[in-house]
Amino acid sequence: MDQKFELMTEIDGYDGVEIVYPYEVSDPQDTRELLKKYDLSVAAVNVNVKAEPEFRNGGLTSHNKDIREKAVRFIKEAKDFAAEIGADKVTCCPLGDGYEFNFNCDYAQMWKYLVETFSEAGSYLTEIPLFVEYKPSETRGRCFVDTGSKSLCLLNDIGIEQMGITIDYGHSKYGGENPAEVVSLIANSRYPYYIHINDNNAKWDWDYMVASHNFLEYVEFLYYLQKYNYDDYLTSDTSPTRWDIIGTFEANTRMTNKIWTKLLSIDKEKFESLISGGDYLETWKYIEANILSL
Repeated sequence: MDQKFELMTEIDGYDGVEIVYPYEVSDPQDTRELLKKYDLSVAAVNVNVKAEPEFRNGGLTSHNKDIREKAVRFIKEAKDFAAEIGADKVTCCPLGDGYEFNFNCDYAQMWKYLVETFSEAGSYLTEIPLFVEYKPSETRGRCFVDTGSKSLCLLNDIGIEQMGITIDYGHSKYGGENPAEVVSLIANSRYPYYIHINDNNAKWDWDYMVASHNFLEYVEFLYYLQKYNYDDYLTSDTSPTRWDIIGTFEANTRMTNKIWTKLLSIDKEKFESLISGGDYLETWKYIEANILSL
């Protein structure tokens, strides 16, 4: 972790980290000292509920009550850890909870388990909100929490206002969603949201650099974040598998800041009137003249 945090200080445009509990960090005092040493904040504590062998077939939705309780305990402990290091949220992506085949499970029972387990975890230490991150698949063939709208249904069934949704741009893209539409949907709900940025070819969660495959969709995504006054971290969930680590993450910074600054300069009132006016060719002319002039 010392090496990871030191590397963070060499990447332009970053001042916070999302850290994984309990496999990446577990000692709050050591973590606090490292954060102070490198002058870093915490964007979120990401709690992993898929790595334990007993979670392989589902932790939060296991038929075994002891296993469900262990998964909930992981999230509660992550909240305790977050409080001790000064983090303001915990995010959890229930990747082991899903199915592969027709007649693989009782869907209603699995949903009931999700509501019960996330309710128990979310109601604990509510000053540290729990954010649910959705993903279409991996590690399961289909995850139960696979879309933004289903995530919203889950939170509505739970009914705890101190919970939120993590919107991962890449998960949304390869799940067949429009990430900007998801932002609009959730921003108009009663729940907060938190953002992971990356890109892919809409076939898999490749975690490429932002806007490298879907430029205009990323522009629209940032536009709606501005429209709804998003003021939390844009966390780079990006995998530099074949490229320089620093260069990859700085590409995210450069492109995001460039688009963000450009969007701040446009006439929002005029653009909104064009968007709502129904004549897309006129809207496209404005995009050409004012956004594609990057």
